[in-house]
Amino acid sequence: MGFEAIGLDEVVKEAVDLENMPLEEVLQHLKCTRKGLSSDQVQERLDLFGYNKLEEKKESKVLTFLGFKWNPLSWVMEAAAIMAIAMAHGGDKPADYQDFVGIMVLLVINSTISFVEENNAGNAAAALMARLASKAKVLCDGKWSEEDASVLVPGDIISIKLGDIVPADACLLEGDPLKIDQSALTGESLPVTKNPGDEVYSGSTCKQGEIEAVVIATGVHTFFGKAAHLVESTTHVGHFQQVLTAIGNFGICSIACRMVIEIIVIYGIQHRAYRVGIDILLVLLIGGIPIAMPTVLSVTMATGSHRLSQ
Repeated sequence: MGFEAIGLDEVVKEAVDLENMPLEEVLQHLKCTRKGLSSDQVQERLDLFGYNKLEEKKESKVLTFLGFKWNPLSWVMEAAAIMAIAMAHGGDKPADYQDFVGIMVLLVINSTISFVEENNAGNAAAALMARLASKAKVLCDGKWSEEDASVLVPGDIISIKLGDIVPADACLLEGDPLKIDQSALTGESLPVTKNPGDEVYSGSTCKQGEIEAVVIATGVHTFFGKAAHLVESTTHVGHFQQVLTAIGNFGICSIACRMVIEIIVIYGIQHRAYRVGIDILLVLLIGGIPIAMPTVLSVTMATGSHRLSQ
């Protein structure tokens, strides 16, 4: 048929669609056979493809916590706190330390709740990552052995049987069909039947059958790895976040307009004492901003993430 195998560097660049190729062409592209790879080939491919694992993004817990104080609604509350201690003088009364402390405590409580729930959501994502297989049965140097899944490379021949977690994206070789549970990856509620020549995804679970397969993708190149990378690298602001921003901006603008009107009425028309006006403005600031809205939404979404991980 005139087919010519291309170099492994093209496989690294994902210039070929191994998932939708006939099995024999997959083996030719990967420069392997049903007898597996040698130890030297595995080492060379580790240098080329990297290890079969996903890099975890490390974030500073302190910066994450402080980030929950860095939003327009929190800015208004922080401005109210500064106003309570820096401007609330006069009328033979000291600065309004009670309001200052109350506002700061409220901000800390909201930030703490949001931080804890977001951290739990992160733990839920880590739990999904932990479901990836740690061991795999591999045919290397003509012998079957159990190896760390992290050292799998494209071209390895692996064995998948009942109860196994698929250690890498692989194309099934000859044998009986498998029943694969890939609900955590695709959302399909029931196990799907995979026949020889079909692809199985890293992180899915074998519910029935036993078969050999050739690894076609590892690490960040797997279906799971690509999905995780897209989630981490996305910069697009979703519609939900846009709605929240619009609500926050509307609240801030409406409060700002109301405060201007109140200042004119209190000091320009009613000629009230300075301290009385400040107290009224503080009530308007504190009572008019839905400060708990981001926290409530964070808790709701984090709870949903935790339930999905279960």
